[in-house]
Amino acid sequence: MKIIANGIQIEVEDSGGEGRPVVLLIMGLGMQLIAWPAAFVQALVDAGFRVVCHDNRDIGLSQGFDEAGTGNLVWQSVRQRIGLPVRSAYTVQDMANDALGVLDALGIQHAHVVGVSMGGMIAQRLAASAPERLASLVSIMSSSGARNLPGPRPDVAAALIRRPPSRTEAALVAHGLGFVRLISSPAYPQDEQVLSERIRRALRRAYRPAGVVRQMLAIGADSGRASVLGQIASPALVLHGEADPLVPMACGEDTARRIPGARFVSVPGMGHDLPPQVVDILLQHMVPFLQTAESAHEPR
Repeated sequence: MKIIANGIQIEVEDSGGEGRPVVLLIMGLGMQLIAWPAAFVQALVDAGFRVVCHDNRDIGLSQGFDEAGTGNLVWQSVRQRIGLPVRSAYTVQDMANDALGVLDALGIQHAHVVGVSMGGMIAQRLAASAPERLASLVSIMSSSGARNLPGPRPDVAAALIRRPPSRTEAALVAHGLGFVRLISSPAYPQDEQVLSERIRRALRRAYRPAGVVRQMLAIGADSGRASVLGQIASPALVLHGEADPLVPMACGEDTARRIPGARFVSVPGMGHDLPPQVVDILLQHMVPFLQTAESAHEPR
């Protein structure tokens, strides 16, 4: 369903029913809400939670910002490397405000917020700017954005900005599959036919490459997030793969160090994806954490 959140149209999926504690899921760069594994969502519902997820702005079925253009991604990357401000059409804080708007539109006062990759950055901004709305924070395969942290492996960084050879569905699926292979969990390989079908489904739902570029610029422009993580007051769990070639594990460790009282868990053999085995491992840590945080958050 579409709702108006933070003044724009946002596509939302709501599972589990009202009257339950809420988990808000925030997806990563260029990824649609359908990227959340069904088993992940169902496990949270089975654990007693109402699960809300949405397409971030400029992606999927949510409102786009094509009128803003994309600018020169390479030049903006150079500016970031030399410490100059990156120009972006909107900010990570804007996307955090979108997520808060989703809660407002659904009449939800408090939520456990779970974000992966860029979604973790959005969740961190939300936790710092609206602490009264968070029951807990879970940041997965994400980063504090501090300047001294390592970046993607060189081949992954190159692939991130490489364009597909054409816009035929076959070329786009092959291009997407090539990138997924680079960032996938080495200990938990997935069937390539399953991955290809997942990419094809996403392409047929929405193909928004300019939105991905604008989201990348928003990440690059979010240079001050590390300095506000100390303001986060909610219980926090930081999960990260030890084999992540896109957002190295040092980024997750730094996030946990900066959030007061945060717990850090590393996952051997996990890259930058959510194969079924990794989902099971994450849930083993997340569900007890969410249940404990919910018990602590309930009015007495």
